[in-house]
This record gives sequence, structure tokens and C-alpha cells, in this order.
Amino acid sequence: MNKITIDETTRDDVTAMILRAKKRTGLGWAQMAEEIGMSPVWLHSAATGMNAFPEAKARAFADLLGLPDSAVEVLTESPLKVWEQAVPTDPCIYRLYEIVGVYGPTIKALINEEFGNGIMSAIDFSMDVEREPSPKGDRVRLTMSGKYLAYSNW
Repeated sequence: MNKITIDETTRDDVTAMILRAKKRTGLGWAQMAEEIGMSPVWLHSAATGMNAFPEAKARAFADLLGLPDSAVEVLTESPLKVWEQAVPTDPCIYRLYEIVGVYGPTIKALINEEFGNGIMSAIDFSMDVEREPSPKGDRVRLTMSGKYLAYSNW
């Protein structure tokens, strides 16, 4: 009798593979993104399970890092965007929470890669909200600027 085998590779397994391969190759998110034709923010978000790769991009990313075929399948699956925080019900504020929930780990990783182990200050901070005209409907542009603060070692 033939047995059906199911690949048990999980999203967490693939994320761990990606992070090990990133360390092994020494490639940064911007380098990998340029190599496969994506933005570093989106690439990190997809690599950590917050977005699904188009199949061709998943294959290119897997090939770049030497990941198995099972990783490509997981990278193309629809994500479950879950984070452990109370979320407000106001639609505008909720969307801001969603941005941080989905892209927060990506922003952190890119800040740490560019500046070192630290944070962006919300005290020494500025933000602009602008209208960006678009033929498909105007867009909201948020520009945030915070001082980089390195963590102290003591």
C-alpha cells in the first residue's frame, strides 16, 4: 500500500532557515531584495511570514539562499498576520496598529542592520502626514523621523 507523505515544514521552520541562511551568506536585506527585485521592507515582511511571495520571487529567494523546495511552498502561502496586542476599533488607528504589527519586526531588523543594536526614538521624533495625489485615489504619506539610540552595554 502506498503511503501519502505530508511535508511538515512550518512557517516557523522556514523563517528559521531564512535567518540561518542570511547569517551564513552574510547578505543584508537590501542586497537580497535587489538581487530578486523587491523592496527590503517587503522582503523582510514576507520572509518572516507577514506577506506571501509570488511564486517566481519565492523561487528566486530560495535559490539565492539555498533553501529547499518545501520552503518555496510555505513562502507562497497566505499569511496569518497575528500579533499579541490589544487593537483599537477606530479604523484609522487600527490600520496604524496593523502597520506596526505587520512591519514592526521588519523595521526593527532594517534599523539594526543599518545602525546597529538600538532603536528609533519616539521622544526625539517628528512625523509628517501628507496627501500624495494618485490617479487610483489619493494616498496618505506618513514620514517618521526619530533619533537613533544605541542600546548601552553595562
